[in-house]
Amino acid sequence: MENKRNTIQRQIIFNAVRELDIHATAEQVVEHVAKEYPAIGRATVYRNLGRMAEAGELANIGTFNGSAHYDHNLHEHYHFICDECGQVFDINCYFEGICDQIPDMEGFEIRKHNLNFSGLCKNCNSKKGI
Repeated sequence: MENKRNTIQRQIIFNAVRELDIHATAEQVVEHVAKEYPAIGRATVYRNLGRMAEAGELANIGTFNGSAHYDHNLHEHYHFICDECGQVFDINCYFEGICDQIPDMEGFEIRKHNLNFSGLCKNCNSKKGI
């Protein structure tokens, strides 16, 4: 049986991801939570982030620069990851029928997909010219 208790710690951790609003890593969430709730340990944050991602309450959008990133924004969108600063940005578009265009998938059932773009963000790109 799946344990989906809505504990106070779980709500604090979810709120931290939402408040950070930066596609936070678990470590960023740990640091944010510790400012106000130092009794909530690192293991509790990691465990709850994993459980919330499994339950579909948060999205684990992938591992970039060695850390998993979490998103509270669950609507269909994609991400841009800056190669220079590592910041993750939302790309609010949806490619209609993208899964239908994937060849040789007979017998597979695609339930969701994750598409990321990478390059230089506006800020890092402007620094390049200096």
